[in-house]
Amino acid sequence: MNDEKNYQNNPLHGISLKTLLIEIVDHYGFELLFAYLNINCFNNNPSIESAVKFLKKTNWAREKVEAFYLYQFKSLPRASDEQFELPPRDRIVPPNQAPGLPAELSLEDADRLREKRSTKAAMYDQEKSQRGGSAKRSPAYSNTPAGDSDPWAKWRK
Repeated sequence: MNDEKNYQNNPLHGISLKTLLIEIVDHYGFELLFAYLNINCFNNNPSIESAVKFLKKTNWAREKVEAFYLYQFKSLPRASDEQFELPPRDRIVPPNQAPGLPAELSLEDADRLREKRSTKAAMYDQEKSQRGGSAKRSPAYSNTPAGDSDPWAKWRK
């Protein structure tokens, strides 16, 4: 797994968290980042410095932002299931995959995505309760409103 050539193909290789944030904030802005990622450091008095401070202390949030950077800002194809289990900085990007242009995102699309996630989570909770299992959410979702899961959190256990 430590094939240095493939590891260096990861756009996160050698980039600081502050530089990453500056790039995505300059392109998308704090409002759009909050709409897609639902991380309060992008909503309450947002600044690069406060976001970096929060993300350095909060692994789940940092990994969520790094995954957003890879798959939305750099438009890489979705990682294999095996690679998706790893934190974004540890993922091996195949040499034939090159970063593309940032995805075109909008607040309307963020609203639709949030509704889709909510519906999917409600169906999951309903199915789980019908099987007699607890409908309690996993710890990975404990910091987000019920049903507001994210597509980059699959690898969290």
